Amino acid sequence: MRFGIDIAQQRQEFDEILGRPRFVEELGFEGAWGFDHFVAMYGDGPGNCFEGMTTLAALASATTTIRLGLLVTGVTYRHPSVLAAEALTVDHASHGRLELAIGSAWFDAEHRQLGIDFPTTGRRFDRLEDALEIFTRLFTGEVVSYEGREISLDNARLRPIPVQQPHPPIWIGGAGPRRTLPLVARFADVWHTYGSPDRLRELSVTVDRMAEEAGRRPGRHPPGLVTVALRTLGRSDRQRHGHGRGRDRLSRLRLAGRGTRPGRGVRHPGHARAPHRLNKAAD
Repeated sequence: MRFGIDIAQQRQEFDEILGRPRFVEELGFEGAWGFDHFVAMYGDGPGNCFEGMTTLAALASATTTIRLGLLVTGVTYRHPSVLAAEALTVDHASHGRLELAIGSAWFDAEHRQLGIDFPTTGRRFDRLEDALEIFTRLFTGEVVSYEGREISLDNARLRPIPVQQPHPPIWIGGAGPRRTLPLVARFADVWHTYGSPDRLRELSVTVDRMAEEAGRRPGRHPPGLVTVALRTLGRSDRQRHGHGRGRDRLSRLRLAGRGTRPGRGVRHPGHARAPHRLNKAAD
């Protein structure tokens, strides 16, 4: 079991947001995760809420080893080409520590309040598929075109290429059998979901079958490598050894664990640091 932290970039000042990943990095935690929302999500009443990708850019300069990501970015909040450019920036700012997670988005009230378009479920999944196609093309650094259902590219190019090759690990969040799981099988390096052990076992078998049908071999060799994210709360082993002052502070932070099925280790093709896969519960 590896541990990460939900930094929860809301209802606090920014210096505290910077301090949390620095603190757990010293304890040996392997991931720091924010959310992708513009309004406070937990607790009552209004409060601070800092934008996710710019927060990751700040954390990239404030930390040195901990991996960074948002669980998960909503496909409705940014044009996929813009998110790809932001991801490239954070990947370079962090020297290859970005985890790029994405889902179809769900918080319709937030969209309505802020005047952000919230398409139908079908269109959001069309956009999600387009985004994944766009990421994998733009991250090559070559001139690429793509004809999508919602979004297309016309002789587009982004530079530089990512630090992590062929691209930062792509996480896909969700468990819908009709649209989400086929995308997981085709594109995901990590699958972000949760549920009961029996339900996860059932879904995992389905993902393995779909991945193999797509020409990928989960857990055997790149690129077909996925894992299951389990909702876990706990403390790291390091907390129990000599971190007396940190123990009280650590108990106030939301922790997150990630487990993998036996024999299904998590790797990312072409990047030695890729086994760092940390997780928390989905939004």
